[in-house]
Amino acid sequence: MIGISVVATYVSALSFLGGPAWSYAENLAVIAIHLNYPIVIFIVITIFLPFFFSSGVASIYEYQERRFGPTARSVMSAVFLVSQGLTSAAILYATALVIEFITGIDVVHAILIVTVIALVYTMMGGMAAVIWTDVIQAGVLFVGAAIILVALVGDLPSPMVEMLRDLKAEGKTTALDFSFDFTKEATVWSGIIAMTLFHTTVYGANQMMVQRTLAAKNIGDAKKAYLLMGFAAFFIYFLFMFLGTLFYGYYEGRAFDNGNTIILEFASELALPGLMGIITAAVIAAAMSSLDSSLNSMATVSTVDFYQRYFRPDADGRQCLRVSRRFTLLWAAAIIVPAILYAESEGSILQTLSRIGSYFVGAKLSMYGLGFFSKHATERGVLVGVVVGFLVIWAVASQTDISWPWYCLIGGSVNIVVSIIASLVLDGRQADYSPYTVRGQLRKFEEEGRPLKEGNWYVVPGKVDPVAYALLGFFVVTLLFLLGFDMVI
Repeated sequence: MIGISVVATYVSALSFLGGPAWSYAENLAVIAIHLNYPIVIFIVITIFLPFFFSSGVASIYEYQERRFGPTARSVMSAVFLVSQGLTSAAILYATALVIEFITGIDVVHAILIVTVIALVYTMMGGMAAVIWTDVIQAGVLFVGAAIILVALVGDLPSPMVEMLRDLKAEGKTTALDFSFDFTKEATVWSGIIAMTLFHTTVYGANQMMVQRTLAAKNIGDAKKAYLLMGFAAFFIYFLFMFLGTLFYGYYEGRAFDNGNTIILEFASELALPGLMGIITAAVIAAAMSSLDSSLNSMATVSTVDFYQRYFRPDADGRQCLRVSRRFTLLWAAAIIVPAILYAESEGSILQTLSRIGSYFVGAKLSMYGLGFFSKHATERGVLVGVVVGFLVIWAVASQTDISWPWYCLIGGSVNIVVSIIASLVLDGRQADYSPYTVRGQLRKFEEEGRPLKEGNWYVVPGKVDPVAYALLGFFVVTLLFLLGFDMVI
């Protein structure tokens, strides 16, 4: 159930609407942005998850305090709240867009309606409600996507093989772009290198994603929940991108006022009884599964990392629950304004969201990377690196044509180099590795005589579970599949 919840949370309405819109506007090569999930999950279950699960923390940003200090924890928590708030607003807008399209209700009113519904059951049920409703909503989402695929294939103006050949002649079916053009968003290199780092922070350093795995009974269950995403993500995103390619052939490249409504336009034109209801339910379900998770995680971070940490460290469970519900209400109100602003944006909402998220991932990547592996990184040095990293990303985004997938790599690299230099200058060389580094954890387990495994799963970071190697093999298979796909057409 947790694994399905993880899948449903990140796929969301943005993928259902924005995925086809993105490949419709460009070509199938945009799948490169989502090629990296097997590598990402390999990294997360090997390094990130053991740190968080074994520590028993409610907020994963507590790790930053144990490794560096309270200021580092607060900075990372604040970065999460800002970036997650913007993400939630985008999801909210995507849902409101569907309601407006179908009912004619003004998008602002639709945003308010969706917010209230998600807020009510999130406040009532907490993480249990989030996980179980995600499971139901995921089922509705994928049923809706399957119906659209079957209906589209059956209604194509020419046989699918013939249409794909025509699309290939237009360059729409090219799935792998091996060019080294850094101004292009979707190339094999941006997908495998830059977006691997991007998605590693999404799954490894994001309270919304990690929080549900911390509810698992043991670390084996937590890792298996993530493994589901590692093996399933490629098929899910290929489906959405492939739909966009078929839609391009179906509509003969017709321009849409808002590309995010392509699926909705198709469903309404098909006039299949009940189809619009299913699609509406699918998109709203996808959005709700992300919104509830987001509101819950933001409330948790606000309560644990700020309220308890600075105002009421002695607060009991009842007080924290009450405060958490208030924060849930606060964040639900806060995301309404940026959601309305998204309505003014153009292009794929999935693409827009990914671009916005790229500004923040460099800081997350470097702070956790330095925490896990650096001997000499200190709190003051890391904070200097975060500031410089943000300035560099701003300069790159505003002064160059480099595409957004590379912002994580650029910002993270600058952040790491500056952090290490600043740490050495401000605090000097450290005598030994922190207990909260990978090397420090291994040494701690050895000194205490603790078993490295719980059942068949490693509980110590840095040790690779045998099943994780299957992820790397699966990644190679997906590359070969995409190569063969374009060659066979």
